[in-house]
Amino acid sequence: MRIKNLYLKNFRNYEEETFSFDGGLNVLYGRNAQGKTNCAEAVFYLCTGTSPRAKKEKQLIRAGEHAALIRADAESRFGSVHIEADIYENKREIRVNGMKISRNADLLGNINGVFFSPSELRLVQDGPDERRRFLNVSISQLSKSYYTALIRYNKILEQRNALLKNRDLGLVFETLPVWDAQLCRYAAEIAEKRQAFIAELAPVAEERHAYLTDGAEKLEIFSEKKYPAAKEEIERKLSEEFAQNYERDVRLGFTASGPHRDDLKILIGGEEARVYGSQGQARTAALAIKLAELEIFKNHAGEYPVLILDDVMSELDLPRRRKLLQKLDGVQTVLTCTHTEKVLFGKTVNKIRIAGGKIKR
Repeated sequence: MRIKNLYLKNFRNYEEETFSFDGGLNVLYGRNAQGKTNCAEAVFYLCTGTSPRAKKEKQLIRAGEHAALIRADAESRFGSVHIEADIYENKREIRVNGMKISRNADLLGNINGVFFSPSELRLVQDGPDERRRFLNVSISQLSKSYYTALIRYNKILEQRNALLKNRDLGLVFETLPVWDAQLCRYAAEIAEKRQAFIAELAPVAEERHAYLTDGAEKLEIFSEKKYPAAKEEIERKLSEEFAQNYERDVRLGFTASGPHRDDLKILIGGEEARVYGSQGQARTAALAIKLAELEIFKNHAGEYPVLILDDVMSELDLPRRRKLLQKLDGVQTVLTCTHTEKVLFGKTVNKIRIAGGKIKR
């Protein structure tokens, strides 16, 4: 899978620019705050329909403008795909091969992408929300049914939580089983696919981590909560769990259990990385997880996704930079950095210098 070209208009600090990408390593370089990360962000937006940085669409629009456009041509083993995204202050319109799509689910899977930046340390160091976000973004690209179940689960959960705040307790206890029947169906889909993804991710991440650290430390990843193997059993277990905790949930005013509360445990040398890991350990663990994610995409989609590495080289010593690049053979990579290093990159990469939101040729 590879992106051949990327066109930006009024996106972040870009007035209008077209990028041509090679199938291997593409290095966007230049001083800080010139637009390198903005380009990387645009690539990932076309992969997932979401920004790894912005909470609102209007943040993506160039100052003083009312709309932005991102457009790309890509190739995969299934053929060519053309994706466009018109972004307005309060809405957006996405087209795949000229056809407007109404659901984000229809965008996912056209261009798969894995994104890594220094901020991805949140995956290791922050709370459970960040680890669930990682799972959701990754699995949604591989499974539209997972993404659909996630959207529906969250909507029903919102309605269940609103019900729990109602002071008419008779109505609450009478109505909760109705919501739970729907909630558990989608929860089982989410839990089953997360469990399978983690089981596939863990051994590969452990191997990649051992490679990056020369075997100095062991990385372990597992789900904090264990579910049965069969989806029907997961649904039954969750139904019982919700029913047993009605009084607790009413007292709290929200649903205190379910996939929206699950966490992913990350251990380094047997210790929880979030609590005891150093900054360097967290960085290496997060990078190992992202490299493992690449392999999972290849196993499921039959080809590597586009890898986006934003300002990663500055955070690694030279031996680990070299080790990282050795693992990128056959992977289209968009890498941002402040300067190119001949000793590291050689002459066979596509180098693009960025200054002030423009390509300097």
